[in-house]
Amino acid sequence: TGEGSEMLALGFGLTAALLWAVHDLLARKLSQGAALLPIVATVLWSGCLVLLPLALAMGEWTAMTAQAWLGAAASGVAFAVAIGSLYKAFSLAPVRLVSPVIGAYPLLTLIFAVVQGRSVGLVDWLAVLLIVIGIGIVALASRGDGPEHYAAPPAVALGWAALSALGFALTFTLGQLAARAGSDLPVILVTRLVALGAIAALAIRARARLAPARSQLGILALMGLLDAAALGLVTA
Repeated sequence: TGEGSEMLALGFGLTAALLWAVHDLLARKLSQGAALLPIVATVLWSGCLVLLPLALAMGEWTAMTAQAWLGAAASGVAFAVAIGSLYKAFSLAPVRLVSPVIGAYPLLTLIFAVVQGRSVGLVDWLAVLLIVIGIGIVALASRGDGPEHYAAPPAVALGWAALSALGFALTFTLGQLAARAGSDLPVILVTRLVALGAIAALAIRARARLAPARSQLGILALMGLLDAAALGLVTA
């Protein structure tokens, strides 16, 4: 039924929010004083490794239309901007400052849905409210971060956080449009592959290395798994 589908979608969204909350707390710890491109690249490729066998075995690749491919590619570019900006924001300021701004992306997503002419119901607003509550919990969990942990003026960190929120909202909007025009698993995989390609191109341009510290590899792989699962749930 329609109500059952709405509750399933709500469950997917809340599970994704929980996974990303854990991911973001780990991101804050790892991004302090570390090179960001290796962190972002490792999270992306580890997520790709998890998705690849699932997408190849279960994905309906024949359902992928030109619109689906284009939408997935655009979603991947937006995702590269979003996740790169997220780590940058976390490297500059405490979670309690930047997470409420980054967490505003569900509101932007609903605005994009209204612009597309889609109906936004009570369940949608309830999901946003619960996500905002989750953001508050994350912020409280990191209240030990003091002003001495700011690596840049708060306005700079908030600018990166706002760019991340916009990037995530575009990632989900474009990804869901692509999934409706094609198939969800292929769209999710293509999105991550394009994002990884964008980060690799940036690293080549900046002549930066993409290999992370060996001590960080395990936790980054876990973050990639959490991120891939959350993105898959939101797209589905």
